[in-house]
Amino acid sequence: MDQQKIDALRAQAVAPFSHLIDGKHVPASDGGTMDILSPIDGRVLTTTAKGTAADMEAAIASARAAFEDRRWAGQPPAARKKVLMKWADLIEENALELAVLGVRDNGTEIAMALKAEPGSAAGTIRYYAEALDKIYGEIAPTSSDILGMIQKEPVGVVGAIIPWNFPMMIGAWKLGPALAMGNSVVLKPSETASLSLMRMCDLALEAGLPPGVLNAVTGEGKIVGESMGLSMDVDVLVFTGSGGTGRRLMEYAARSNMKRVYLELGGKSPHIIFADAPDLDVAAKAVAGGIFRNSGQVCVAGSRLLVEASIHDDFVAAVAKATSGMNVGDPLNVDTAIGAVNSEVQLMQNLGFVETAQSEGGEVVTGGDRILQDTGGYYMAPTIVTGVTPDATLTQKEVFGPVLGVTPFNSDDEAVQIANATVYGLAGGVWTANLSRAHRMVRDVRTGVMHVNTYGGADGTVPLGGVGQSGNGSDKSLHAIEKYINLKTAWIKL
Repeated sequence: MDQQKIDALRAQAVAPFSHLIDGKHVPASDGGTMDILSPIDGRVLTTTAKGTAADMEAAIASARAAFEDRRWAGQPPAARKKVLMKWADLIEENALELAVLGVRDNGTEIAMALKAEPGSAAGTIRYYAEALDKIYGEIAPTSSDILGMIQKEPVGVVGAIIPWNFPMMIGAWKLGPALAMGNSVVLKPSETASLSLMRMCDLALEAGLPPGVLNAVTGEGKIVGESMGLSMDVDVLVFTGSGGTGRRLMEYAARSNMKRVYLELGGKSPHIIFADAPDLDVAAKAVAGGIFRNSGQVCVAGSRLLVEASIHDDFVAAVAKATSGMNVGDPLNVDTAIGAVNSEVQLMQNLGFVETAQSEGGEVVTGGDRILQDTGGYYMAPTIVTGVTPDATLTQKEVFGPVLGVTPFNSDDEAVQIANATVYGLAGGVWTANLSRAHRMVRDVRTGVMHVNTYGGADGTVPLGGVGQSGNGSDKSLHAIEKYINLKTAWIKL
């Protein structure tokens, strides 16, 4: 990466953002705007339109009209593929600009952002572009005088609510399969990180996506998100975020048209370390990276460290040593390992969890406080807390920040019991040289993703989904397409 290019992009003023409805940039219907604060320095970066319910209704109407006249769904697969491939190319061509804009908006360290945001988004869009003309229908095994055909059709209008931690990456997880299958989409980005995703939508139009097929409305979840959830004209709702919001979206669906709702929610992912791990130093570095990159603001972050008691003290020391080499600072500096917390509200919440952990008997080994306050930005020292019991708040509640709770165990069964002792089940990891033990852990720990002798890095070829209160349905892989199609049976008498 070229630091000079990054600094030049950082210095550019960011023009105000507005909604994207029917292929046009439009302000809020009442003229309202929201200030966007940069977590780097706490200053106003730009403004976005503060959407109203009427704005969301207009966007949904645009998506519905685009779907009904089949301006996208009616195009041949090869034509849709061409547009999506061009979109992926444009994302890659503008990758550094998109990444810097996103970092200024949400605080992710630039080294991670460049790969995880435009890099991942382009790859995801290209993956589903390549897949869309390989999704076949089926012929049922019927009697000789009947032809039973199973067709796969787009569902219609998809509403997608995107979080602030990786808006382009997670946005592409929804947009890629939804658009590939011929649906129209309405996006609702996060209030605190929408800019790079909105710019990515502009590139879709540049690539040739017809107006109205992709719409985006910025604003508060309690207004525009609720309007989307209650709409009678949204067929499928997909969401990544908190459990509380997920519950409300399910309620909205029940109160309206009983739209299908797919949720990727929180996690308290257990990272389990056995004494026979192949390389404990490598494991320690993976533990530190698995919780502290992006200031812990990762859905699958390994926020619970479960360590075999015989190596507990030495391994915690190794993780602390690995953490000490991860400098926290300006996320647009290429040498920064850990960037900013997304907002002051999130930072205060993180610090509150540390105070609660200490009050419940936990011991802070390192970190635990706000740092770099003189910058005006939102930075927190990576924090390790030992003595965290299975029923402690730090075990049971998602922090979504750079806070690692450590709990010892004495046996395989105890490790599984502790790992499964929360309402969540998004991800997990285990380090062991014992193949049988590894397979037992994969089988017995209730998660959507289980890593063995590694943590993170699962690409788009495999699904990401949770169990329990971590949600339902899957993002990524060909399985994600299932959320965006209807199966239609044709029963034909011959």
